Amino acid sequence: MEKSDKKESRNYRLSLIDAVSHERLWSVRFTRPIFIGAMASGIVVSLVAFYCLIAYTPVRTFIPGYPDAQTRRQAVQNAQKIDSLEMRLMQWDLYSQNLRRIVAGEAPLRLDSVLLGARGSQDIPDERYFALRDSLLRADVIAQEQFNVEDASRQNLPLEAISFFPPVKGVVSEGFDRALHPYLDITAPAGSMVTAVLDGTVVHTSWDAEDGYLMVIQHSGDILSVYKHNQKLLHQQGDVVKAGTPIGLLSQSESLTKGDHLHFELWYEGQALDPALYIKF
Repeated sequence: MEKSDKKESRNYRLSLIDAVSHERLWSVRFTRPIFIGAMASGIVVSLVAFYCLIAYTPVRTFIPGYPDAQTRRQAVQNAQKIDSLEMRLMQWDLYSQNLRRIVAGEAPLRLDSVLLGARGSQDIPDERYFALRDSLLRADVIAQEQFNVEDASRQNLPLEAISFFPPVKGVVSEGFDRALHPYLDITAPAGSMVTAVLDGTVVHTSWDAEDGYLMVIQHSGDILSVYKHNQKLLHQQGDVVKAGTPIGLLSQSESLTKGDHLHFELWYEGQALDPALYIKF
């Protein structure tokens, strides 16, 4: 019994004492298990703080090999160029098929206005064609995200760091004015493909004689995009769409002053934004 009493745990004291007056300013008592537990907890908290600093702040852009916003935007633009070349090859392939059918005495295929780049009310390809055509584009964009610390859909990035897809390939004919014109008019040929600027969910679709078909898409981060003057919508309310996915076809305008154009709006936290500040047209 006497030997057991001698093995009881020792107590330690850590004190802060004034060097002149020897007055005890601060003191804490602890045992060896408490000290080890406190050190382990400190290490865990330090690791969590370091992870949060890298994952949720712009500090991660200083990691060698991590792509910044400009690099990611350039990667998206290069992917779009590759997609355009693929579309051109597909157009020539369909053209050669028509030549073979004509030589064989068969009826030629009716090519849609998107592939020909022409205006008119020809047959519109189904959604399976568009899904196949932009699959390579989506794969390239995903490859550019391989250095992300976490899933991009859960990142709370500033607007300047988000890579927006242009809604249509065209030229801005009328700019943004917060009071009189809180949106952009983007001139493009009728039948041009309209694409989603970001991943999101279709929250509203409608049609009227003046605006044609309209679509509203809700994106993460309280971002909303609006697309007007479509002759056909390729998705309906409730559908989930990916960035760069075709969502509609531009309609032919009856206005002689504005011509064929897409009415495009971009909203953030209930405020209208100038899309030209974040999207390269």
